[in-house]
Amino acid sequence: MVEVGEAAPDFELPAHDGSVVSLSSLRGRAVVLCFYPKNRLFGCPSRKVHRMAKSMIAAYPEISAAGGEVFAVSVDTVQNQARFVREWNIPYAHLSDESKDICRTYAGLNMARLARRSTFVIDSQGMVRRIFRGFDTERHGTEVLACVRSLE
Repeated sequence: MVEVGEAAPDFELPAHDGSVVSLSSLRGRAVVLCFYPKNRLFGCPSRKVHRMAKSMIAAYPEISAAGGEVFAVSVDTVQNQARFVREWNIPYAHLSDESKDICRTYAGLNMARLARRSTFVIDSQGMVRRIFRGFDTERHGTEVLACVRSLE
């Protein structure tokens, strides 16, 4: 798994809108990668996904204004990602990692072989500057915003 201070491994993943996102193409901007298990799960994990989405949606305009690009990553299909983005009116891209390779590399996989909930903040030079794990999903957007601002 990737650790703070390491160069963020490059990747190419399909986005909910049909585009392909590569980390290397984003050099020069701070990048926020929010890993989460799946869009729709039963019970508590699903509520956490929704609370995290709300928190990041609320903070997104300020994160973007501070020079950050936000991406959410899960093992969901592109079609499921597109439906989730439409349903929640999410302003940032959701990436599909059906192979689980990027989720495994960055966040690691849980016992169900889904991405562990974690967020990586990568600076404009491609270095991992902060990793959030075990965070309060309702305050997460504010915490990520403060981290991105500290990179300026």
